[in-house]
Amino acid sequence: MFDRTENAKRPNILWFCADQMRHDTIAALGNTEISTPNIDRLVRMGTAFENCYVQNQVCTPSRASFLTGRYPAAHQVYRNNNTFFPPDEKLVTKTLADAGYDCGLIGKLHLSTATRLEARNDDGYRVYEWCQNPGWERVEGSNAYWNWLREKGHVPEEIFPDKPPYLSTSVPTEIHQAEWIADRAISFIDEERSGPWLLSLNPFDPHPPFDPPEDLYQKYSEADLTPPLFKESDVAHQQKFRNVRNQMRDAVNPVLTEQERQQFAPKPGDPLGAKPPKRFDGMAVKAAYYAMIENLDKAFGKILDHLEHRGLLDNTVVIFTSDHGEMLGDHGLLYKGCRFFEGLVHVPLIMSGPGIEAGQRRKALVETIDIAPTLLEYAGIDQSHDMQGLSLSPVLGKGLDFHKETVVTDFNDSVATSEAKDDTQASMTFDGRYKLVVYHSHPGLGELFDLQDDPNEFTCRWDDPEYQGLKVELLQRHMDRMMGTICAGPERAPMPNIVRPG
Repeated sequence: MFDRTENAKRPNILWFCADQMRHDTIAALGNTEISTPNIDRLVRMGTAFENCYVQNQVCTPSRASFLTGRYPAAHQVYRNNNTFFPPDEKLVTKTLADAGYDCGLIGKLHLSTATRLEARNDDGYRVYEWCQNPGWERVEGSNAYWNWLREKGHVPEEIFPDKPPYLSTSVPTEIHQAEWIADRAISFIDEERSGPWLLSLNPFDPHPPFDPPEDLYQKYSEADLTPPLFKESDVAHQQKFRNVRNQMRDAVNPVLTEQERQQFAPKPGDPLGAKPPKRFDGMAVKAAYYAMIENLDKAFGKILDHLEHRGLLDNTVVIFTSDHGEMLGDHGLLYKGCRFFEGLVHVPLIMSGPGIEAGQRRKALVETIDIAPTLLEYAGIDQSHDMQGLSLSPVLGKGLDFHKETVVTDFNDSVATSEAKDDTQASMTFDGRYKLVVYHSHPGLGELFDLQDDPNEFTCRWDDPEYQGLKVELLQRHMDRMMGTICAGPERAPMPNIVRPG
């Protein structure tokens, strides 16, 4: 447990949140095909949660969840491109700022529509260097990354194509958005202040388009990479979900023949935007995605080095995580939406700092809403009654490797871009072995996977006669768990004592 005495020195907090980064993309956690020496360093410094799950598969509802410590059913922010963020929802950064933390944000916030300029709530950030997307600026001067490029003598409008293809190479490392984030983070850390600080770093990568710096992309030979998880049965299985809102509607073989690679090669001026191509080069995508993560790793390493140089690491909680994953060709799909495969809902979560065991890997089921109450405990702040996450402190110490019986992911019309027109509501519960998914808006449609026997999720047991008894049990638990994500609202007022005469 953490020292919450009045005289304890409150730690600084560095919160690095990648965008659309899968759980299985870190060398120290088992991926032998990628280079992530600085994230690996954090794994050695702290505790890695091997089973962390997001509460929604899309940016805005997921970020709303981990910044409030509340499930989507409680904060009601389910949609990307939502018109506003509820003003009565309090971010953990605001709570920390009210308690004396100096808070800064560099990169995305994305709690409401950012198609032009994102409206801010009372978020607690004193420093707010906003960059929703490194590739565009809708309101002149609003993209802090573009302002940095201009200060260096570059013309961003000439660097970034108006309609980039889904797969290409991008700007060199030295002027990449990741480099800007590292540069601005170091400047924030070096500011004079008398109290602790929190810094949210929210890069855009490895979110598509898949466009790493050329030199890093060349490091990854597609011939040396493991192909995406795919069987021909995925094509037929996905047909059942064509009316479910997903960014890719039909599953296809992600490994192309040489002739197909030529035929479906991305072209300049691709008009797809957030829509994935109907055929894609899964091996090239994987190489680009890994290169993007390595580029983030380099920037992250510069920040860790600076903290160490300044003697701040021992009193800084460092968090590395992501808002959701990426299908990356698995099961013939790309990007994100209303599917619940591991590549999309399972993300990295690594923490280091005072009171956190070094070199530990925990298999406990945890959720990203658990981050906020953990930070409050570090800061010596009581958790509010309506915060639903559970502090991770018991599993950040010695020994304990259990946190929750089940995790929840909840989708409700969340993705904006899909060829499927049906509004989709669906939810997942997972207990470490059985994953149950119910598509509430599509009666009778569901999925049941046994990840102990089928870790790659190829065999759906939803309609398997031998699993019907188990399915009924899991459905009951699922209903109970989903009801538990609904907040009861304001606290009950105390009942007055009634004094009767005589």
